[in-house]
Amino acid sequence: MTGLSRRRLLGAGLAATGTALVAGGSAGPPLSPAPHRGPQSVPGAAASTQPSPPAPSPSPMPPLDRPVFTLEEYRKLRPGPPFPANAVALTIDDGPHPRWTPKVLRLLDRYHVPALFCLIGNQVLGHENVAKDLVAAGHHVANHTWSHPGKLAQFDPGRVQQEIDRAQDKIYSTTGKLPTIFRSPGGAVSPAVLAAAAQARMLPINWTNDPRDWTQPGTRSITDHLLAARPGQILLCHDGGGDRAQTCAALETVIPALQARGYQFVILD
Repeated sequence: MTGLSRRRLLGAGLAATGTALVAGGSAGPPLSPAPHRGPQSVPGAAASTQPSPPAPSPSPMPPLDRPVFTLEEYRKLRPGPPFPANAVALTIDDGPHPRWTPKVLRLLDRYHVPALFCLIGNQVLGHENVAKDLVAAGHHVANHTWSHPGKLAQFDPGRVQQEIDRAQDKIYSTTGKLPTIFRSPGGAVSPAVLAAAAQARMLPINWTNDPRDWTQPGTRSITDHLLAARPGQILLCHDGGGDRAQTCAALETVIPALQARGYQFVILD
């Protein structure tokens, strides 16, 4: 994929954050656990015979009291060039998947759209080439835990840290990229989850626009929800966890339609 390699993808350097979001940001949706999508399977994945080398351990940062929901909140916490007024960010969860991730990558390349892929560690296992392909195409990666536990927010701190650290090690050893963003399964957080993300120096993010494509509500429903996007929003889609034909079909319509409105897709680092 050469389209994205020719783009200058927007990013921002890692910076220390405060313990709470700056006043004036979006209140965001409730932080109670979202419906569990179930554990993620790894079809055809071979068992690893050697442990992955551990990821670097940067200095911890102060934990936030809730995740980021908008581009405005993100930029306040992670300094960098201002996002364009017409910017939206596309985030894609639950991969990599050997069938759906390549389809999404081809679509993004066609329209020169960068995205943040929130990777599950045990999905990277066995699909290492897919994870490498999305990084080679210029996209960024985030940590989405090792096994996508729907009740992560109820886990004890040690178990939470293990889920995050194990995924961090696998993503880094496979792609050479150390995630600086964390997304909890279902967006659910707790003090232990937020502290574990801060321990790994990752900024926790959720989303503003959720078409609930993981429920397979139909291409029209996914399309309509995404077309309701407004500048400054973080959009949520999925390339793993099930059949994503509806998601791919919806993005075929949504991406060029939003671009025709003058929206600019930006990437989160």
